[in-house]
Amino acid sequence: MLRRSAERFPAKAAIIRDDARLTYAELDAAANRFANALVATGLAKGAKVAIVSRNLPEYGIVFFGAARSGLVLVNVSILYAPDELEYVLAKSETEILVYDATLAAKVAAVQPKCARIRRYVAIGDPDGVPGAVRFEDFVAGHGAEAPRVAIDERDPFCMTYTGGTTGRPKGVLVNHRARAVTAHTVVVEEALDERDVVAIVTPLFHVAALNIMFQPAVLVGATATFVTPWSPEKFMETVARDRVTAAFMVPTQANVLVTHPDLDTAKLATWRKLSFAGAPMPDWVQRELKARLPHLALTQIYGQSEMGVLTSLRDWYLPAKLGSVGRQAYNVDVALFAADGRRVGPGELGEIGSRGDNLMMEYYGEPEQTAAFFKLGGGWGLTGDVGIMDDEGFITLVDRAKDMLISGGENVYPKEIEDVIYQLAEVSEAAVFGIPDDKWGEVPAAYIALKPGALLDEAAVVRHCTAHLAEFKRPRVVKFVSEFPKTPIGKIQKNVLKEPYWQGRRKKI
Repeated sequence: MLRRSAERFPAKAAIIRDDARLTYAELDAAANRFANALVATGLAKGAKVAIVSRNLPEYGIVFFGAARSGLVLVNVSILYAPDELEYVLAKSETEILVYDATLAAKVAAVQPKCARIRRYVAIGDPDGVPGAVRFEDFVAGHGAEAPRVAIDERDPFCMTYTGGTTGRPKGVLVNHRARAVTAHTVVVEEALDERDVVAIVTPLFHVAALNIMFQPAVLVGATATFVTPWSPEKFMETVARDRVTAAFMVPTQANVLVTHPDLDTAKLATWRKLSFAGAPMPDWVQRELKARLPHLALTQIYGQSEMGVLTSLRDWYLPAKLGSVGRQAYNVDVALFAADGRRVGPGELGEIGSRGDNLMMEYYGEPEQTAAFFKLGGGWGLTGDVGIMDDEGFITLVDRAKDMLISGGENVYPKEIEDVIYQLAEVSEAAVFGIPDDKWGEVPAAYIALKPGALLDEAAVVRHCTAHLAEFKRPRVVKFVSEFPKTPIGKIQKNVLKEPYWQGRRKKI
């Protein structure tokens, strides 16, 4: 992908971050130097090189350089505490660590416990981590020609660790072809081409930024501008400066932007394409975006680290299909399955599954969880999400299978309750989850964040839910919060909210 775009657009900016720019020719050459430096370490093909870094130009170099070297790139969250960082580096069997020098304290804290790591490469000043070398010194003296490494599209390519909303994060290992399929899917569904300037506003250690925006941008020869650290103000300034045309956001970012008191639509005049995923986007946010920025085309995508992009809802289906995540995307297979493995049709609840070249190879070092993912057989993988499909193939997410609660023998899907709560104009975000109840087993609790200046009380929420839902679905606890604990990709961590209610109980359902 990078080689071909460098041949087509050698002098064009591939990456921009503030005042720093890398042309396609420079990125191509730098990726080769890094790849040759990796090969020179003598590590066997398939060995692991990890990166823990903010969105810096070096991230792009490492991503494509590792791909060309035959080594597997492990993308590590910069938000991990030292014990989480140690766990992921050990579990992934990392042997080279490239790190952002601003994270040196975390790296130094885990270094004594990571005996397998033989090289530490710092983006910035290496001081603080014994034995570390500068990135520039690591690649110095290595050629800008492509390394002579035989790579097959089925070879392991990279690993991303899941957000860890429950339990320890899992390493999603994918091959080259899987991410290539996703890149092509995104280019078609998000209508990207070489004229685009793509704003990268989510962390590159997650697939949303790395594989669902940056990699497709390089595939078509677009320019990627890294907006880091993210803020509505910085985003608006970057759009105006770099003439941004496309961006991916998680719903939280879109929410914060569209409600910003100083939203400057003039600065956003060139911005034409917004794609979003990672968590459900409240319908009111989509309506507000269309009202405030009528020139902006919205594309909702739905997928997972394990499968890439599965469905797409294009702008022209709004508002008729508002609330849906779209239908089967270009170049992938999607179906819904009952608990017994039977494929279900329109109007029936089922767990969403996919098969094809877009799927992961495995959860690295987790054979039981890998087997559970592929338990249907026939190459199908299961998402863990429950949905319902209409007669035209559009899928509406009902909930995460694991988030469903059982109250008095009745299945309750929190998302159904959240959707009703979002009908209240005062509500910015909502999270519903099950808490223990001696009579019913579990009952719903609702945590709510209000829009700035809005007023709402528990009684009003309960009245609204009672008017629109069966009695057993009515929240028994309503709590107002200023913010929610979230994963880096914007998913509310319901396990964190639930934990105090389940402390001391052996079972969590």
